[in-house]
Amino acid sequence: MDGPENAPVVVFSNSLGTTLHLWDAVLERLPRGLRILRYDMRGHGRSDVPDAPYTMGQLVGDAEAVCDTFDIKDALFVGLSVGGMIAQGLAVKRPDLIRAMVLSNTAAKIGNPDFWEDRINAIRASGMAAISDGVMQRWFGRDFYATPAISVWKAMFEAAPIEGYAGVCAAISGTDFYTPTSGLRIPTLGIAGTEDASTPADLVRETVDLIPGSQFALIRRTGHLPCVEKPDEFAAHLVDFLNATGHFA
Repeated sequence: MDGPENAPVVVFSNSLGTTLHLWDAVLERLPRGLRILRYDMRGHGRSDVPDAPYTMGQLVGDAEAVCDTFDIKDALFVGLSVGGMIAQGLAVKRPDLIRAMVLSNTAAKIGNPDFWEDRINAIRASGMAAISDGVMQRWFGRDFYATPAISVWKAMFEAAPIEGYAGVCAAISGTDFYTPTSGLRIPTLGIAGTEDASTPADLVRETVDLIPGSQFALIRRTGHLPCVEKPDEFAAHLVDFLNATGHFA
């Protein structure tokens, strides 16, 4: 938790295979005067690694517990990939916690059970490094993939605990939020990358369109993690949304 007490709160929830440092470059570009909460989901970063599988209900409950620990109400919740699924679930379960949300590179349903089962089997058989090259190609656009900067993110991915990664894969596999998300009525911004092979732009748009009045932003020449590839543009969209929703002035 960073920032002054009693300031508007922004909660960040990161993606599968990353830590809370996913947001470092974006935070450097946000205006002062916000109270910012980041956390590592279970099985990732410095959080505990319970035995897999996990459920989306557990991941949503973890986010709820973190927010309650800091007595957070009426936050702007920014979730990327599985973090965006957590945002949807938490907004339905605890509307007092979230007044607006940003759904970045996510969907109400991601992949299918066979896809996630194959990925779990691959890392259990051969480790994280065995799939890291393929994941990097799905994560990043061609421009960023060709730079040395990718090595930091490849190392982060390969350092993820197998049990934790497999657990979150199982949670994503069992999640379909189309019906509950379509019942939400809160300000929502969707963000997508034109080269995202994990959650293509059309899939992100389809999800945010479930929520009346939602907005959509497309960041070109980026993949699944536009907050890493183009933090200036990502932060600009976030600040515009903060101002448009009256969350920060």
